[in-house]
Amino acid sequence: MTKAKQSGVLPVPHSGTGCRIKICGITNYPDAAFSVSNGAFFIGFIFYKRSLRYITPLKARAIIKRLPKGILKAGVFVNEKEERVKKIADICGLDLLQFHGDEPPGYLAAFKGYSVIKALRIKDKVSAETLKSYNADYFLFDTYQKGAFGGTGQAFDWDILKPLKKTKTPFFVSGGLTPDNASELVRRIGPFAVDVSSGVEKAPGKKDHQLIKKFIKNVKS
Repeated sequence: MTKAKQSGVLPVPHSGTGCRIKICGITNYPDAAFSVSNGAFFIGFIFYKRSLRYITPLKARAIIKRLPKGILKAGVFVNEKEERVKKIADICGLDLLQFHGDEPPGYLAAFKGYSVIKALRIKDKVSAETLKSYNADYFLFDTYQKGAFGGTGQAFDWDILKPLKKTKTPFFVSGGLTPDNASELVRRIGPFAVDVSSGVEKAPGKKDHQLIKKFIKNVKS
């Protein structure tokens, strides 16, 4: 098995500000390589077939094999069968499993020994008690939109997260992030990491390299 089977919080290099950067929705090697060369330490691959950024496990594996060691690769899954998740993790050599659907706390119990990110789509609040019910290594907060599981390009009220700034479990923030607002989020909330996909694209699954460069630069500044 791969690093994904190492439970607990993985040692992660960071951008220099204390906030790590994840570029998600990668579908090709040039976008992955450019992201890494400019300072991203998480690269995300979406294995949800209804996503506009879906990638097959074999294509993801081919990209991952060419990435430098030390770059953490996350696989994004939505309400997926346990067996398929584990098979893809093994094929691709994933470091992190990101569950971005309506998975209940009990679902995560099937992934003991894996490093897990649980995504929660935010409406108007999130409580520490809700987080305690999930046995996750990381949380990711994204914007709630009915019928959508991320990639909406819409932001939520970041102030909702202020009470969680001192939570023991590291968290990512996603949803509507762009090169123009990322630095404000880092300043106001100070998340463990930021996660961007549509905010640095020219089309779904096709990244704009100048936007990636600007996004990473602004997070670091």
